[in-house]
Amino acid sequence: MRTVLVSLVVFVTALVAVVAFVSWRDRNRSSSPDDPAAVRDARADQARHEAERHFAQGQASAHQMPNST
Repeated sequence: MRTVLVSLVVFVTALVAVVAFVSWRDRNRSSSPDDPAAVRDARADQARHEAERHFAQGQASAHQMPNST
C-alpha cells in the first residue's frame, strides 16, 4: 500500500512539474518584444491610410461641387 501511495505522489508531482514547465515555455514563446511594436506600426499605417482616403474623398467632392459664386 505504501508503494502505491508513493508512486501516486511521484506521478502527480511529475505531472504538475510538466504542466508548469510547458505553460511557462509557451507563455515565454508567445510574447516577444516585437509584438507591441508591430501592433503600433500597423495602427499607425491604418491611421495614415484612413487620413489619406479621407483627404482624397474631400478633394473629389470639392471638384464635383458646382461653383456657387
